[in-house]
Amino acid sequence: MTSKNEITVTGGRLYYEVRGDGPLLLAMGSPMGADAFAPLADALADRFTVVTHDPRGISRSALDDPREDSTPRLRAEDVVAILDDLGAETADVFGSSGGAMTTLALAARHPGRIRTVVAHEPPTLNLLPDAVDRHAEVDEIVKTFETDGLEAAWRMFLSTSGYQEDEAGPPPSDSPEQDLEDGRRFFVHELRETTRYIPDLDALRDGPFRVVVGLGADSGGLLTRRTCAALADELGVPVVEFPGDHGGFIWDPEGFAKLLGDILMTENVRIPLARV
Repeated sequence: MTSKNEITVTGGRLYYEVRGDGPLLLAMGSPMGADAFAPLADALADRFTVVTHDPRGISRSALDDPREDSTPRLRAEDVVAILDDLGAETADVFGSSGGAMTTLALAARHPGRIRTVVAHEPPTLNLLPDAVDRHAEVDEIVKTFETDGLEAAWRMFLSTSGYQEDEAGPPPSDSPEQDLEDGRRFFVHELRETTRYIPDLDALRDGPFRVVVGLGADSGGLLTRRTCAALADELGVPVVEFPGDHGGFIWDPEGFAKLLGDILMTENVRIPLARV
């Protein structure tokens, strides 16, 4: 059974879902919303109480001012609001892509609320030696959206991320209008802020929580292979290999859930390490 909830947060409303039973786990993306994580949450629900949500400005999480930018810090405060609404002191958190950046901000800003943070393929571009060039690519993607539209922006985004030409963007929803609005939020108000976020490395090294950096087994050609390696090196932790690629939790939710659950439930579990 899935409960659907809505709470007031700074500058808007936030939609979230709860399913399952057991230790509290928050699974999140950005711009991916709750629907993208539903198969993973279902696969974990026999071991965890799993919370998923639509990030601010995406889908059912409406903002008072749609022009407001979405930053990892703001999104981290939204997650704290969910914890408070649930009456939960602590939780494990799993974030993928922009959601991984949210979890890094959350752990640094609210260390006492986190037990384990699993950051799956975070785009920590500022940790790369060629960060200036990578940021210039992001600026060009945003410009492409503004001049040539959503499809052209996705093509450029995927190309600069390391995907092959025949690989498509996110699957369409039942509402092309919502897809366009969510795409606008991502390219105009989120992509720059997310990829320019600088994690508080000292707070992440010294916090009372575990940090796990995850990389898809099939993500060897992606830019996130480099960002994962850079973040793990800074934190002094290995990179853990998860099933699939950047969207492995979508394509293989059962296999992904098995590994993620084992990591969270057993500190000394043998986990596959990625070659980076």
